[in-house]
Amino acid sequence: MQNEETSYPGVETPTEPPAAAAPVRKRPKPGERRVQILQALAAMLEQPGAERVTTAALAARLDVSEAALYRHFASKAQMFEGLIDFIEQSVFTLVNQILEREGATGAQQAARILTLLVQFAERNPGMTRVMVGDALVFENERLQQRMNQFFDKIEATLRQVLRGTAAADGSATPTVDAQVRAAALTAFVVGQLQRFTRSGFRRPPSEHLEATIALIV
Repeated sequence: MQNEETSYPGVETPTEPPAAAAPVRKRPKPGERRVQILQALAAMLEQPGAERVTTAALAARLDVSEAALYRHFASKAQMFEGLIDFIEQSVFTLVNQILEREGATGAQQAARILTLLVQFAERNPGMTRVMVGDALVFENERLQQRMNQFFDKIEATLRQVLRGTAAADGSATPTVDAQVRAAALTAFVVGQLQRFTRSGFRRPPSEHLEATIALIV
């Protein structure tokens, strides 16, 4: 005699297990994918000895197609411009805070600006390769020009804060003295960042920083 299937009111008797639901990829919010692309690019640049980053490698890291990258950036150069925008906004926002702080001498402001640049680079190795141009060698020339302008602006800021210090020290040519010192300090920072990248990020740019700044500022 066959066993009859028993059913109870209000209770459904399953005849077979439900099929596993297909994984659904979460759709990024507007603007979120752009940030993810830039973060991935910066992370790839952090690899010591990394070769030129290609859009194919970047797309593979994000598990998307190259076409998906170009829906957010018209070109790879535009991706690098996004990194440069981040560098400029981050650094100059903090530089302005240093300049607005009352009670500091020009020499103290210059020392804080140098420290800011070095600390930013040390915390963002991939960005450092962009700052010194190492990551821009095979890219659009205008990207290197933008970074040149970045350091020109840093030098102009240092020149501005050091002019008052030179005048207070009794210099007969405070403008010239400030210009020379600002150029030397900018060259020092660039040199520290270049050594950082060429060492494969093993030699931090903050090495002996406080003692060095005391000697040159």
